[in-house]
Amino acid sequence: MAKLYFHYAAMNAGKTTSLLQVSHNYRELEMNTLLLTPQLDDRADVGKIASRIGLEATAEVFTHQDNLFELVNADHSADNLSCILVDEAQFLSKEQVWQLARVVDDLDIPVMCYGLRTDFQGELFPGSARLLAVADVLKEIKTVCHCGRKAIMVIRLGADGKAIKEGAQIEIGGNEKYISLCRAHWRESVRP
Repeated sequence: MAKLYFHYAAMNAGKTTSLLQVSHNYRELEMNTLLLTPQLDDRADVGKIASRIGLEATAEVFTHQDNLFELVNADHSADNLSCILVDEAQFLSKEQVWQLARVVDDLDIPVMCYGLRTDFQGELFPGSARLLAVADVLKEIKTVCHCGRKAIMVIRLGADGKAIKEGAQIEIGGNEKYISLCRAHWRESVRP
């Protein structure tokens, strides 16, 4: 029986590496996977999923206007898909999470979503909130703060290297812009 999975973590926990490993494992067994990535995340180039340790794969790009059930259903008809893997799942719309749930329920294909739980202000992303509410399986991927505690929060850095406290929820970036911290160090950075 297929399930909807949400693998979540702070930045630099290995979410993308895990996604690419899962896809590799399916393909080693000659099973087809569909990798999805949001168009707005172009750090590795549009249509590419790349981990910080050098693994990468081509992915199908989606926008908020796309109906992911229809997209998956069309690809499944052509390629008999065994698993759907979604990178940067925090950027899904609430409706797209429900569309992926329909992939699981109606097409009986497992969907594994990987993404951040919260933004730099400690607020849930809409896609993450819906996944936390409706996913069959929630899995935390752990990473550490510089102090050695589990990192569950992220700060966004300004040009001066200090934590930014306000701004748009979505601003694409990597290690140059974001740092994962434990809650205590996050509070220290953003709450004077």
